[in-house]
Amino acid sequence: MKNVPFKGIIAYPITPFDQNEKVDVPLFKKLVERLIVSGSHGIAPLGSTGVMPYLSDDEKEAITEASIQQTNGRIPTLVGVSNLTTEKTIYHARFAEKAGADAVMIIPMSYWKLTDDEIVGHYDAVASKISIPIMAYNNPATSGVDMSPALLKRLLEIPNVTMIKESTGDIQRMHYLRKELGEETAFYNGSNPLALAAFTAGAKGWCTAAPNLIPKLNVDLYKAVETGDLEKAKDIFYRQFDLLKFIVSKGLPRAVKAGLNILGEDGGNLRSPLKPLTEKETQELKHILTNLN
Repeated sequence: MKNVPFKGIIAYPITPFDQNEKVDVPLFKKLVERLIVSGSHGIAPLGSTGVMPYLSDDEKEAITEASIQQTNGRIPTLVGVSNLTTEKTIYHARFAEKAGADAVMIIPMSYWKLTDDEIVGHYDAVASKISIPIMAYNNPATSGVDMSPALLKRLLEIPNVTMIKESTGDIQRMHYLRKELGEETAFYNGSNPLALAAFTAGAKGWCTAAPNLIPKLNVDLYKAVETGDLEKAKDIFYRQFDLLKFIVSKGLPRAVKAGLNILGEDGGNLRSPLKPLTEKETQELKHILTNLN
């Protein structure tokens, strides 16, 4: 399988802010180190969990560089480079490649609804300007664009586009990708509640914010799947299911920050307009984490 540097648990670090809502790079590096030492197989900064759309270009570059410095080649880094315009996406993709990223992830951000041809042209233009692989990310809940399986198949014809991340929560799409594109297609699950089903459908990995809070359970799930122990995998998955549902429903940046604080770690602050979980929500999360630990 060419240009597919990721498998297993690919963790999303949050982007922490200080009291003045400035990006806290030292704290970010500390949180990345937690993900590395707790067993994550890769990290994916500047995604939804990292509130990438809320960051300036300079902040995105600082997070990109901090991620690559902290991982220092120990695990691969998948940098989010999405932007509304092709020009800006190319800019961030080239910056990530120069900084040492192993791959970039692109979601087709949209204000005007994009056509399939426009999306293909967007990915093709970016791919022509970099040499590292691209993960095409489908998440209509955050992008406003739902890339059909037929469109994803077209994207894979672009040489650099070697990976697909599917976050619609539709397990049938994963079965389609595997059936239509073959066993070697590198697709990844981005829907937390579908983690087990996606692995059994042939997903190469799970992109998730959960390792910030329950890394061992996440890694153990992947190990059980890899060894073919489905009963053990089911048990491990159902143990973490309530947490996975909670962090998605409450918003990943809010929930992960609150969870880190509950675990005695500094989760930093959020950037407006995001606000912390309510006291009731925090107590619910504390109850879930206490039961897990």
